[in-house]
Amino acid sequence: MIALVTGANKGLGKQVAKELVDRGYIVFVGSRDVSNGQQAADEIGEGAHAIQIDTTDEQSIAAAAKRITEEFGRLDLLVNNAAIAQSGRYSSTEEILAAGAASVASLDEIRKVFETNVLGVLAVTQVMLPLIRLSATGRIVNVSSAIGSLTLNSDAGFPFRSYFSPTYPASKTALNAITLALAIELEDSGIKVRAASPGYTATAMNNFQGTDTVEVGARALVAAALDTESPTGSFTGPDGALPW
Repeated sequence: MIALVTGANKGLGKQVAKELVDRGYIVFVGSRDVSNGQQAADEIGEGAHAIQIDTTDEQSIAAAAKRITEEFGRLDLLVNNAAIAQSGRYSSTEEILAAGAASVASLDEIRKVFETNVLGVLAVTQVMLPLIRLSATGRIVNVSSAIGSLTLNSDAGFPFRSYFSPTYPASKTALNAITLALAIELEDSGIKVRAASPGYTATAMNNFQGTDTVEVGARALVAAALDTESPTGSFTGPDGALPW
């Protein structure tokens, strides 16, 4: 089985790549900086192959697809993990939350986040789709978050409701919409398209303030990635199904 995991040089992406390799997959460890990807691949071990891919760069995506085509001729699993919480202009979670409020959020900041978290995912998927169509068990897993669920955020009792904003949280809402659109379009092809949330995982994205380790967070992602039988178009997390 051949897999590509974007943003896999650290954190959740690296852990997912490791667990897939442990299960016998050949995994392309996607990274914007190929040297970081190579280091991660070396640490994961045999079966992991570093590949340069910047999800906001069309030429980079095309080059990655060309390499996968030349080396294996198909792609069985695409895990769209690469994402950013902010553009880099803020130094703390508190700053991100304050600046992300709908009444004051910078449109440039929103565009930057959406470019990676939404459009980047779609760009990679569109280019890799011809390779996925050549697999007998093609799967696409988009790494989402419960913070993007409109249903949960509509509930006054949802503990993370105050964090909902037009930046990172709304980018995951949009990602969910794209996931469902792809699932509907590809339903007759047999390709499974799913969104999966790792839960509140301690990563660089949240300054390691998450309550779960990457090992715990990766479980829901790996489960969605390995599932070849369940219906397409699902949104799941550590505790099972999540509402859109």
